[in-house]
Amino acid sequence: MKTAIIGLANSGKTTIFNALTGLNLEVTTFPTLAADPHTGVVKVPDPRITRLTEMFKPKKSTRATVEYIDYIGLTKGDMEQNRKVFDLIRDADAIVHVVRGFADEAIVHPMGSVNPCRDAETVELEMIFGDLELVEKRLERMAQGAQRGKKPDEAEQRLLVKCREALEQETPLRDLAFTEEEQKAMRALQFMSIKPQLIVLNVAEQDVNSAGTGAVTGELQEFFKGRQVRVVSLCGKIEMEIAQLPPDEAEAFLDDLGIAEPALNKLIRLSYELLGLISFLTAGEDEVRAWTIRKGTDAQRAAGKIHSDIERGFIRAEVVAYDDFIVHGSLAAARDKGLVRLEGKTYEVKDGDIINFRFNV
Repeated sequence: MKTAIIGLANSGKTTIFNALTGLNLEVTTFPTLAADPHTGVVKVPDPRITRLTEMFKPKKSTRATVEYIDYIGLTKGDMEQNRKVFDLIRDADAIVHVVRGFADEAIVHPMGSVNPCRDAETVELEMIFGDLELVEKRLERMAQGAQRGKKPDEAEQRLLVKCREALEQETPLRDLAFTEEEQKAMRALQFMSIKPQLIVLNVAEQDVNSAGTGAVTGELQEFFKGRQVRVVSLCGKIEMEIAQLPPDEAEAFLDDLGIAEPALNKLIRLSYELLGLISFLTAGEDEVRAWTIRKGTDAQRAAGKIHSDIERGFIRAEVVAYDDFIVHGSLAAARDKGLVRLEGKTYEVKDGDIINFRFNV
């Protein structure tokens, strides 16, 4: 699953990308007009995998992952430049939108001053205008085709008109309700303003837990009060420093700051949730592993994540909730308490289910 990191120039996108991935890419203090995107795969923090690994001592343990891609900064009103960025990230599943909340005279702000709500609205509008341009071009092609005698797809045309009406009112598509058929038709269009979005307010170190940061975070959440948007605040500079420390030094650094865990752990988990993903777990002496599935996946399709033969030969899923397993310490003890269930093909897998699939091929 791909998550695109976007924002205005000098908002701290690459700093946060470095913090997420542990990489050390150059962080520029001037707007970058052209650069290849940077990609990194990040493990989803999951204390359940840590605990099961301690219990089973497997040969290996595997966590769920999210892929992050860092792109050049957007610019207000520069549709040509912004279109290049949007064209690159239209296949992303979700967006991390970095909003600058720190003041630094050495780092130029492309709009002249620090104003998180204005900047967030600017990027939102650029996405809306980009989608509107796409809709208008598609409707124009339909009209030209009709003049040549080609009958337009009426369902798609109605959908495009519906989208245009919302976009002209500066309403992002993620705030609209679409039928299942409309959603299928829209996948090929790859709109930007329909993607789930995580707003990251990037603040100075001294403002991490300040009342001012809390107030701005609340204002941003109010502005993005529609569907599928979450807001989190952090200091990208601190998070990058933590990410590049050895584990023991990082832990000591967090203790000094009075922080239980890096804020990026929450960001990663929220990214995973925004994508509509959950994890079911398998545990044994060979491997402890988190398997990524979409929320609502049934047991048979979940089995296919492990191997197509297991899905094809599915008989039953032996399921125990993670918390029940931990409380009783073993599958046998949980079974004695009646907490291990045999579920059929249509069982909806829950986040944290520990599953052993029975199958025959």
